[in-house]
Amino acid sequence: MITMDFKRLGITPGDRVLDIGCGEGRHTIRACQEKGGICTGADFGYDNLKTTRGKLEFHQEINDLACKDWNLSCMDITAMPFDSDSFDVVLCSEVLEHIPDDSAAISELVRIVKPGKTLAVSVPRAWPEKICWQLSDEYFNANMGHVRIYKKDEIIKKIQDRGPVFLGSHFAHSIHTPYWWLKCLVGPNRSDSTAVNLYHKLLVWDLMKKPWITAFVDRLLNPVMGKSLVLYFKMPL
Repeated sequence: MITMDFKRLGITPGDRVLDIGCGEGRHTIRACQEKGGICTGADFGYDNLKTTRGKLEFHQEINDLACKDWNLSCMDITAMPFDSDSFDVVLCSEVLEHIPDDSAAISELVRIVKPGKTLAVSVPRAWPEKICWQLSDEYFNANMGHVRIYKKDEIIKKIQDRGPVFLGSHFAHSIHTPYWWLKCLVGPNRSDSTAVNLYHKLLVWDLMKKPWITAFVDRLLNPVMGKSLVLYFKMPL
């Protein structure tokens, strides 16, 4: 499930790309499929990085990676061990809503992007997220759960105030929105809900088979009920 629009990232040969908060590697793998990039996946969770490594090695075995120069690192987004102006493209997808000190995290994101280069950030969209919070206390009280809901103007201002120029935005994953409402309604940690499990099978089928019908519905509904808000910024020269 790819949230960022890689056409808008403009990765070119030789670019250093960071996927911070990479989770199990969905954007790291996608970045490694761009020709000539030098890709780093980073996450606070060591188990996530082990999963990402396994996936990257599998894609490497089947010759599905254009980038052979990749690495993984365990770190805290609020204190990243990189020099300033280190990366041409920095991705941060569905991370900031988990970070108590998001100001420190945003400052770090801005610090490591080279002048004239790209920062892409995604967070849960406000109104679908509010419904999740209203349906379930477990959803946001879980360990490493969501600690805030971002309004679009609020997060743009938080990032722009540190220097980057806002380029544009879009919404993504509308067909995932009802799934999370349903999970929150029955209990986000339950695994025995027939309705949730059937919906999950639909999402896995969509991910693996990429049928035109779900892609069409997703694009059609994204402006109205897309689950993720995706923002693109450029550092000033």
